[in-house]
Amino acid sequence: MTTVLVTGMSGVGKSTVLAELARRGHRVVDTDDGDWIHLVARGDGTPPEPLWREDRIAALLDGHTDGALFVAGTVMNQGRFRSRFDAVVLLSAPLEVMLRRIADRDGNDFGKTAVERERIVADTAEVEPLLRAGATVEIDTRAPLGEVADRLETVARGR
Repeated sequence: MTTVLVTGMSGVGKSTVLAELARRGHRVVDTDDGDWIHLVARGDGTPPEPLWREDRIAALLDGHTDGALFVAGTVMNQGRFRSRFDAVVLLSAPLEVMLRRIADRDGNDFGKTAVERERIVADTAEVEPLLRAGATVEIDTRAPLGEVADRLETVARGR
């Protein structure tokens, strides 16, 4: 059994590659969907901070007993679970690629407004280096989807 955290900034393709891994028969959890996240007020007038519901994430990881589990998300408290993952994979792409994907995507409205796009630019400069420092592997998602999924499967196999 293997657990892999798939992280990265908005627009790198986390949801897309998770859908491909699920199609291939892997267990996947996109923490942006469902009840995995709660919003916590920051107290400074900025939008609330999305954080993992730690009890739910712990139960997910505790309950995983077979095969590979790919968990996708990028939240401030994900580091609390770093030791629970066999690998942390940073998906990355140039900022202009991410912004184009966000503008073109359906099913997720985050990043459609000018304010949200400014936040993505700022978060990429501030947060992505932190994610890179904590990653065991980085995958450039400009590669074809099948190659990105293949690389994630290789990581899950421990090679």
